[in-house]
Amino acid sequence: MTPVQPPFLQSMRVKALDMLTTEDRSSLLTIAREAIRAALLRQPFDPGDRHISEALLRPAGAFVTLETDGELRGCIGSIAATEPLYLAVARNAVSAAFRDPRFFPVTALEAEGLAIEISVMGPIERVSNWETIVIGRDGLIVRQGGRTGLLLPQVAVEWGWDRDAFLSQTCVKAGLDPRCWQDSSCLVEKFSAEVFS
Repeated sequence: MTPVQPPFLQSMRVKALDMLTTEDRSSLLTIAREAIRAALLRQPFDPGDRHISEALLRPAGAFVTLETDGELRGCIGSIAATEPLYLAVARNAVSAAFRDPRFFPVTALEAEGLAIEISVMGPIERVSNWETIVIGRDGLIVRQGGRTGLLLPQVAVEWGWDRDAFLSQTCVKAGLDPRCWQDSSCLVEKFSAEVFS
């Protein structure tokens, strides 16, 4: 169940990157939905004659989150900028719908009712001062002993976490002790993301 945001947190989501136009965002949401439809039909995704803007051709990491009736239905993404943004969104939309190990694959009946949220990754930087982490702007990555946990910027806002809780929950996501972020052997990184649905 998606938690209700307290009123003081509802306005905390900070615009981080603002590199995409309204048309770019709309195109990416359409691409995500069409990629899921194509996968349901067992066809490869083809953007066809659609105009792909320069911003969507640039390599970028991206996460695609799917919800049904306000409940998480899948979330898969890529941190690294290894392919054009529009292809990263198409691939991760299909993975979120059919390969998230926490859920059964999306059915054709559910597909049309899916709510889609896209998070376009910004640069990743090491955190050396906890005070620089801004709730609503920054996502977190925690790495220790071969384990990695990542939480998107909007997660802390949705759950009403402060900075310490966000750090602890990112450790838990990695399967680590909630206090591991305080250990010098733990690498903590932050990133901003442009989030839209």
